[in-house]
Amino acid sequence: MATQEVATERPGSPKEAADLLRGLAEAKRVVRPRGGATKLAWGGKGEPVSVELETGAMNRILEHNEGDLTAVLEAGVSLGEAQATFAEKGQMLALDPPLGSDDAATVGGLVATADSGPLRHRYGGVRDLVVGISIALSDGTLAKAGGKVIKNVAGYDLAKLFTGSYGTLGLIVGVNVRLHPLQTDTATAMASTEHPERLTTALATLGRLPLEAGCLDVAWQGHRGQALVRFAGAAAEHQAATTAGHMRDAGLDEVETVSDDAALWARQRDGQRSAAGAVLKVSGRTSDLGAAIGAARDADGALVGRAAQGLYWIAFEGAELTERVAHVRSALEPRACVLLDAPDELRTAIDPWGPVDPGALALMGRVKERFDPAGILRPGAFVGGI
Repeated sequence: MATQEVATERPGSPKEAADLLRGLAEAKRVVRPRGGATKLAWGGKGEPVSVELETGAMNRILEHNEGDLTAVLEAGVSLGEAQATFAEKGQMLALDPPLGSDDAATVGGLVATADSGPLRHRYGGVRDLVVGISIALSDGTLAKAGGKVIKNVAGYDLAKLFTGSYGTLGLIVGVNVRLHPLQTDTATAMASTEHPERLTTALATLGRLPLEAGCLDVAWQGHRGQALVRFAGAAAEHQAATTAGHMRDAGLDEVETVSDDAALWARQRDGQRSAAGAVLKVSGRTSDLGAAIGAARDADGALVGRAAQGLYWIAFEGAELTERVAHVRSALEPRACVLLDAPDELRTAIDPWGPVDPGALALMGRVKERFDPAGILRPGAFVGGI
């Protein structure tokens, strides 16, 4: 059977995007929103796409309010470009996920997938930093919510609702974000061990201390793991040295402080993606770290994560991916283990989302019907085949 040809539409404004969506809904054409194309495969396969709606022509930084530490961005702005602009004024958007090939990840795509990086430890995730949002719906409506606008639509907090919606409710066309002072003069305390119990105990202790750290991460590969704690500012090296002392007291090995630490944290972010293998994102509790390390080790996977938040990414390379992913899910049940990167055959063989509570699924189904009554936005790609 011939492969369906996928058309591409590239609206230059929110109104143009809304008008396009209305016409596509009337024609019953299945639409997939597309930003920098760094996470297109995430989510379920869903129904065959007939139109990709690109945001690349909506790529302006509309406002940068330095005094208020806020900015208004169109969805197609690349995160790298936005950060460079903010950095000129000593500010940053405190989101540091992997940016994908050529650093192409866009602000709209980041919100749609709720992706994040090590800075989440101190500053929170996308939902904490997006204060307003503009969306185009499949009935041609342009809706706005949050800061600098009038009100929410139908009582929903749209910024939070659309965060992590994977393009299944509407097209994000703009976001208003909260900024923070740029992190400079960083230093990291790091240590390792081959004992999972020792690592989990040490990280739990560090998580309870008033460290004022920017990042508190864990890594495990093969038979050894690491604890990494990053600080920024004039006292960063002193804070790192003090934390290194706590690591020694906890019985960790190879304790050191590193001031030229950019490569360490790039490695942590890189551990959240896999070009050829598979990645499971585990959302649980901080106390699940030991179980997550054990599951990753048993399945020959590598783990990185936010030790104080219960978020872990387990990456797999090589053969028997289906069996190894299934093992981790079984070992960590009922924790949510969502498949992110994966070869097409693995994504076809298993449900990327895993099981979901029937009550929650029914609620999500009603939300989908409310925002996309035409059912054209990635049908079947969300949790439970919504």
